[in-house]
Amino acid sequence: MWQSYGNLSFLQNKLSFFSFYEVMKYTHYYIIGCLWAIMMLIPSPSGMAHAQKRKVMNRPYIDQRKFHYGFLAGMHLQDIELEQNGFVNEAGDQWFAETPNYEPGFSVGILGEFYLTKNLGLRIIPTMHFGTKNVTFRNETNNDKQFQTIKSTYITVPIDVKFAAERFNNYRPYIMAGVTPALDLTVKKHKQFLLSQTDVYLEAGFGCDFYLPFFKFIPEVKFMYGLTNIINKNRSDIREASDLIFTQSVNKAKSKMIVFTFYFE
Repeated sequence: MWQSYGNLSFLQNKLSFFSFYEVMKYTHYYIIGCLWAIMMLIPSPSGMAHAQKRKVMNRPYIDQRKFHYGFLAGMHLQDIELEQNGFVNEAGDQWFAETPNYEPGFSVGILGEFYLTKNLGLRIIPTMHFGTKNVTFRNETNNDKQFQTIKSTYITVPIDVKFAAERFNNYRPYIMAGVTPALDLTVKKHKQFLLSQTDVYLEAGFGCDFYLPFFKFIPEVKFMYGLTNIINKNRSDIREASDLIFTQSVNKAKSKMIVFTFYFE
């Protein structure tokens, strides 16, 4: 679908970008798989006792409460996956879009966790994500460029199931997965893309509970995958027909995020 470029240096940059993008696209699958394998290999506390001495357990009963809560702060990276269609208008223009770089955003929220079993918990985590997506548009005919910065303020309510390994001393690794409805409060009309205000994500990740004397500290990494097409095809706000080419050149777009979170309980 991509055409040949006359400028060799630009083609090399293009290929290097896609190589990086493909690596970023699939790396998280290996991370999650490796984490799962590591958790399965974690010895039970009775087995570890032979190799490591037990220490005084901080906050030994916190996980046995029917409900416990905390707050979170962290950072994230937003991405948008675009499906191009190679649309060419009557003037012969053909535009393609890409996400060339990522800017870190800020996340803040609260955590509520319900006890289900010794190893399972149900978490509800109302969160706000403040971030930015950068999109570059390139005209394949004359190599013109246009840029769009899409600022987002998401309100999300993740509903996750957390599966934790057996606790040993003052740490306990876990994996989690769930679904996240999202509402973007800062959708603005642009000449290029107009994004939908709502989305639904599937998410999966891993972390570790660290039991400190006065609170529980939980670093976590999770990957969020949007399920809906967030490109708004109804562009009645555009007056110039030529500006529709940006929307017409993309079949669909899906949002993604990588979130690094620190919980405090």
